[in-house]
Amino acid sequence: MLSEPRAGRLAAWGNALLAGLVSPDDAVLAIVGADAVHRVEGLPGESGQVGLTLALGRLRSLGVTGLRVALPAPGHPLGLSGPPEFNARALEAEEAVVCHGAAYGLVPDVYEAGPEHVRDEVVWHVLPVREAPPADVPSLSEAERELAEALREATEVLTRLDVAGSGPVAEAAVDAYRARAERGREVLAPGYPPRAVRVLELAQRVGTLIAVATESGHGGAVSSSEIFARREALRPVERTARRAQVAAYNSVVEERERGVR
Repeated sequence: MLSEPRAGRLAAWGNALLAGLVSPDDAVLAIVGADAVHRVEGLPGESGQVGLTLALGRLRSLGVTGLRVALPAPGHPLGLSGPPEFNARALEAEEAVVCHGAAYGLVPDVYEAGPEHVRDEVVWHVLPVREAPPADVPSLSEAERELAEALREATEVLTRLDVAGSGPVAEAAVDAYRARAERGREVLAPGYPPRAVRVLELAQRVGTLIAVATESGHGGAVSSSEIFARREALRPVERTARRAQVAAYNSVVEERERGVR
């Protein structure tokens, strides 16, 4: 959870574009990020792959007014609404974007680009989705409350399992989080409320603690059984952090549905 999901970038900057807050060029640049290129396949009216600019414009013309994120995991179809084919593809990718206003969803396939895998190429597959409320997505206020409690629980678990949070791996994880937090205002695109940025940053902090706890080579517990115990103890915390991420990315669409401006 240290890295931003590609579905998050697509939804956040796609929502900003749909709201007229950014230009198509700026939106595509932010969505692609450090990847080599993003293409879209299966778009209605197109026989092959197309670029993001055309794809986002076509989705708008098809009635799409917003984009939501799904971050499913085994046994937890977070953000999904069906049908089974789409859910299965999203679960395999561990992320997806679900359109609001038209019954489509996008699931990424990531390919290594270049002989030394310098950058990735991404193909988003457009599939039909069921128009229904997404599974298990909290409101921003609920997510913030749950995250505060999850952070306390994570700290208690790490203390109980004697994870000292020291050593090069832990230090690298903490440094990565700090660097990310300093540019946190870039995580979400224009149009998102400050609370969404705050919730997303806190979710990333919790994710960092989980990553530190489940890395071997530092802390008090180093056996495979003890590493497993860490992961099991922190599983509910990780679930809460994923739910909060989805709540943050989806907040613009949720507020629009409720008539909040």
